[in-house]
Amino acid sequence: MTLDSYRAHVKIYMDPVVSIAIRLGLTPNFFTLAAFAASAVAGVLFYFRLEPYAILAVLINAFCDALDGAVAREMKIQSVRGDFLDHAVDRYADIFIITGIFAGGLVSWPVGVIALTGVLMSSYLGTQAQAVGVGRYYGGLLGRADRLVLIIIIGVIDIILPAGLFGITFMTWLLLFFGIFGHVTAFQRFAYVWAKVK
Repeated sequence: MTLDSYRAHVKIYMDPVVSIAIRLGLTPNFFTLAAFAASAVAGVLFYFRLEPYAILAVLINAFCDALDGAVAREMKIQSVRGDFLDHAVDRYADIFIITGIFAGGLVSWPVGVIALTGVLMSSYLGTQAQAVGVGRYYGGLLGRADRLVLIIIIGVIDIILPAGLFGITFMTWLLLFFGIFGHVTAFQRFAYVWAKVK
Protein backbone atom coordinates (compact mmCIF):
# COMPACT_ATOMS: atom_id res chain seq x y z
CA MET A 1 0.00 0.00 0.00
CA THR A 2 2.83 2.37 0.88
CA LEU A 3 2.66 5.66 -1.02
CA ASP A 4 6.44 6.06 -0.75
CA SER A 5 6.80 3.75 -3.75
CA TYR A 6 4.89 6.27 -5.91
CA ARG A 7 7.35 9.13 -5.46
CA ALA A 8 8.48 8.93 -9.08
CA HIS A 9 4.87 9.29 -10.27
CA VAL A 10 4.30 12.57 -8.41
CA LYS A 11 7.63 14.07 -9.46
CA ILE A 12 6.05 15.83 -12.42
CA TYR A 13 3.74 17.71 -10.03
CA MET A 14 6.51 18.52 -7.56
CA ASP A 15 9.04 19.80 -10.10
CA PRO A 16 7.52 23.30 -10.51
CA VAL A 17 7.40 23.78 -6.73
CA VAL A 18 10.97 22.52 -6.41
CA SER A 19 12.13 24.97 -9.08
CA ILE A 20 10.46 27.88 -7.26
CA ALA A 21 12.00 26.81 -3.95
CA ILE A 22 15.48 26.70 -5.48
CA ARG A 23 15.04 30.12 -7.09
CA LEU A 24 14.05 31.50 -3.69
CA GLY A 25 17.21 30.04 -2.18
CA LEU A 26 15.39 27.59 0.09
CA THR A 27 17.57 24.64 1.08
CA PRO A 28 16.61 21.02 1.83
CA ASN A 29 17.41 21.63 5.51
CA PHE A 30 14.98 24.57 5.52
CA PHE A 31 12.16 22.23 4.52
CA THR A 32 13.29 19.53 6.97
CA LEU A 33 13.21 22.01 9.85
CA ALA A 34 9.93 23.51 8.61
CA ALA A 35 8.45 19.99 8.65
CA PHE A 36 9.75 19.56 12.21
CA ALA A 37 8.14 22.83 13.32
CA ALA A 38 4.84 21.99 11.61
CA SER A 39 4.69 18.59 13.32
CA ALA A 40 5.34 20.15 16.73
CA VAL A 41 2.58 22.69 16.10
CA ALA A 42 0.26 19.88 14.95
CA GLY A 43 0.90 17.97 18.17
CA VAL A 44 0.11 21.01 20.32
CA LEU A 45 -3.04 21.77 18.32
CA PHE A 46 -4.25 18.17 18.60
CA TYR A 47 -3.57 18.33 22.36
CA PHE A 48 -5.79 21.40 22.67
CA ARG A 49 -8.45 19.74 20.50
CA LEU A 50 -8.09 22.26 17.67
CA GLU A 51 -8.38 19.55 15.03
CA PRO A 52 -8.98 21.67 11.90
CA TYR A 53 -5.79 23.66 12.52
CA ALA A 54 -3.90 20.53 13.55
CA ILE A 55 -4.84 18.84 10.27
CA LEU A 56 -3.61 21.89 8.37
CA ALA A 57 -0.29 21.66 10.26
CA VAL A 58 -0.03 17.95 9.35
CA LEU A 59 -0.61 18.92 5.71
CA ILE A 60 2.22 21.47 5.92
CA ASN A 61 4.44 18.82 7.54
CA ALA A 62 3.71 16.37 4.71
CA PHE A 63 4.35 19.03 2.07
CA CYS A 64 7.69 20.09 3.55
CA ASP A 65 8.70 16.47 4.15
CA ALA A 66 8.16 15.73 0.46
CA LEU A 67 10.08 18.82 -0.61
CA ASP A 68 13.29 18.41 1.37
CA GLY A 69 14.43 15.31 -0.49
CA ALA A 70 13.13 16.58 -3.84
CA VAL A 71 15.10 19.83 -3.50
CA ALA A 72 18.24 17.97 -2.43
CA ARG A 73 18.02 15.65 -5.44
CA GLU A 74 17.41 18.53 -7.85
CA MET A 75 20.34 20.53 -6.43
CA LYS A 76 22.49 17.37 -6.32
CA ILE A 77 23.47 18.07 -2.73
CA GLN A 78 22.21 14.88 -1.10
CA SER A 79 24.35 14.02 1.89
CA VAL A 80 24.57 11.52 4.73
CA ARG A 81 24.17 14.38 7.22
CA GLY A 82 21.00 15.60 5.51
CA ASP A 83 19.61 12.08 5.39
CA PHE A 84 20.37 11.62 9.08
CA LEU A 85 18.66 14.90 9.95
CA ASP A 86 15.62 13.94 7.89
CA HIS A 87 15.25 10.57 9.67
CA ALA A 88 15.60 12.15 13.11
CA VAL A 89 13.04 14.84 12.32
CA ASP A 90 10.60 12.31 10.86
CA ARG A 91 10.65 10.23 14.05
CA TYR A 92 10.08 13.28 16.22
CA ALA A 93 7.27 14.33 13.89
CA ASP A 94 5.61 10.94 14.38
CA ILE A 95 5.96 11.32 18.14
CA PHE A 96 4.64 14.90 18.23
CA ILE A 97 1.58 14.21 16.09
CA ILE A 98 0.48 10.88 17.58
CA THR A 99 1.23 11.90 21.17
CA GLY A 100 -0.74 15.11 20.66
CA ILE A 101 -3.72 13.06 19.50
CA PHE A 102 -3.85 10.75 22.50
CA ALA A 103 -2.50 13.12 25.17
CA GLY A 104 -5.26 15.56 24.27
CA GLY A 105 -7.90 12.89 24.75
CA LEU A 106 -8.97 12.43 21.14
CA VAL A 107 -8.24 8.72 21.68
CA SER A 108 -7.42 6.71 24.79
CA TRP A 109 -3.85 6.40 26.04
CA PRO A 110 -3.61 2.60 25.45
CA VAL A 111 -4.69 3.01 21.82
CA GLY A 112 -2.26 5.89 21.38
CA VAL A 113 0.66 3.92 22.81
CA ILE A 114 -0.10 0.92 20.58
CA ALA A 115 -0.18 3.26 17.57
CA LEU A 116 3.05 4.99 18.54
CA THR A 117 4.97 1.74 19.04
CA GLY A 118 3.73 0.37 15.70
CA VAL A 119 4.71 3.56 13.88
CA LEU A 120 8.15 3.80 15.46
CA MET A 121 9.02 0.13 14.97
CA SER A 122 7.97 0.08 11.31
CA SER A 123 9.99 3.24 10.66
CA TYR A 124 12.98 1.94 12.62
CA LEU A 125 13.14 -1.30 10.67
CA GLY A 126 12.83 0.57 7.36
CA THR A 127 15.94 2.61 8.15
CA GLN A 128 17.75 -0.23 9.94
CA ALA A 129 17.73 -2.07 6.61
CA GLN A 130 19.96 0.71 5.33
CA ALA A 131 22.17 0.52 8.42
CA VAL A 132 22.95 -3.20 7.86
CA GLY A 133 23.73 -2.69 4.19
CA VAL A 134 20.50 -3.83 2.53
CA GLY A 135 19.50 -0.29 1.55
CA ARG A 136 16.54 1.71 2.73
CA TYR A 137 13.39 -0.37 2.50
CA TYR A 138 9.95 1.21 2.21
CA GLY A 139 8.05 -2.04 1.69
CA GLY A 140 5.18 -3.30 3.77
CA LEU A 141 1.60 -2.23 4.28
CA LEU A 142 2.00 1.13 5.99
CA GLY A 143 4.61 3.80 5.29
CA ARG A 144 5.01 7.35 6.60
CA ALA A 145 3.36 8.96 3.59
CA ASP A 146 0.37 6.66 4.07
CA ARG A 147 0.07 7.69 7.71
CA LEU A 148 0.15 11.41 6.99
CA VAL A 149 -2.46 11.14 4.24
CA LEU A 150 -4.69 9.02 6.47
CA ILE A 151 -4.40 11.44 9.40
CA ILE A 152 -5.50 14.27 7.12
CA ILE A 153 -8.42 12.35 5.58
CA ILE A 154 -9.66 10.65 8.76
CA GLY A 155 -9.13 13.85 10.73
CA VAL A 156 -11.56 15.65 8.44
CA ILE A 157 -14.06 12.78 8.64
CA ASP A 158 -13.73 12.77 12.44
CA ILE A 159 -14.69 16.46 12.53
CA ILE A 160 -17.68 15.97 10.22
CA LEU A 161 -18.87 12.75 11.90
CA PRO A 162 -17.82 13.00 15.56
CA ALA A 163 -20.08 10.08 16.58
CA GLY A 164 -17.74 7.73 14.75
CA LEU A 165 -18.54 4.16 13.79
CA PHE A 166 -20.10 1.67 16.25
CA GLY A 167 -19.66 4.25 18.98
CA ILE A 168 -15.90 4.56 18.37
CA THR A 169 -14.45 7.72 16.87
CA PHE A 170 -12.82 7.53 13.47
CA MET A 171 -9.56 8.82 14.98
CA THR A 172 -9.58 5.89 17.41
CA TRP A 173 -10.14 3.48 14.53
CA LEU A 174 -7.25 5.13 12.70
CA LEU A 175 -4.79 4.81 15.57
CA LEU A 176 -5.83 1.19 16.11
CA PHE A 177 -5.09 0.69 12.41
CA PHE A 178 -1.69 2.35 12.84
CA GLY A 179 -0.90 0.12 15.80
CA ILE A 180 -1.90 -3.15 14.20
CA PHE A 181 -0.62 -2.54 10.69
CA GLY A 182 2.44 -0.66 11.92
CA HIS A 183 3.56 -3.84 13.66
CA VAL A 184 2.59 -5.93 10.63
CA THR A 185 4.73 -3.62 8.48
CA ALA A 186 7.58 -3.89 11.00
CA PHE A 187 7.41 -7.69 10.73
CA GLN A 188 7.34 -7.53 6.92
CA ARG A 189 10.41 -5.31 6.90
CA PHE A 190 12.18 -7.50 9.45
CA ALA A 191 11.49 -10.62 7.37
CA TYR A 192 12.73 -8.91 4.19
CA VAL A 193 15.99 -7.76 5.79
CA TRP A 194 16.51 -11.06 7.62
CA ALA A 195 16.33 -12.90 4.31
CA LYS A 196 18.91 -10.55 2.77
CA VAL A 197 21.60 -10.58 5.46
CA LYS A 198 23.85 -13.32 6.77
